[in-house]
Amino acid sequence: MANSALLESYETFMTTALPYVTITNEEQYIATLAEIEVALEAAGDTVHDPLNPLIDMLSHAIEEYENNDSELSIFIQEAEGVPVDIAMIKALMQSHSLTGSDLPEIGDKTLVSRVLNGKRPLTRLAIERLSKRFGLRPSMFFD
Repeated sequence: MANSALLESYETFMTTALPYVTITNEEQYIATLAEIEVALEAAGDTVHDPLNPLIDMLSHAIEEYENNDSELSIFIQEAEGVPVDIAMIKALMQSHSLTGSDLPEIGDKTLVSRVLNGKRPLTRLAIERLSKRFGLRPSMFFD
């Protein structure tokens, strides 16, 4: 009889978890990202935390969705090929709706363009200025 109770509990769990472990659309993907964030915050940093299997299950579902979504897969492949400093600048520009002209910490818009295209390196001084402006650690611009 104990196995029957366990199976019933598992069925109840899977009914609730199904949209998060079998992601078929962007809405479920976003919801699953939110759920894994909650689980990660709630979990302790121990190997035997009872939330670890749930985190593993959600991680697997997210990874599977990302690998099977062609647009997301292309984005990930492109993002992995971009140097960290350039990716950080692009992320800052996008999140703050900035253009090359809005980053005097780097230089004029031509210099910003050259940095973004990988033709000029981001200087130490520019990193310090960007870090100060956006409240970031300078190490975030490095691998």
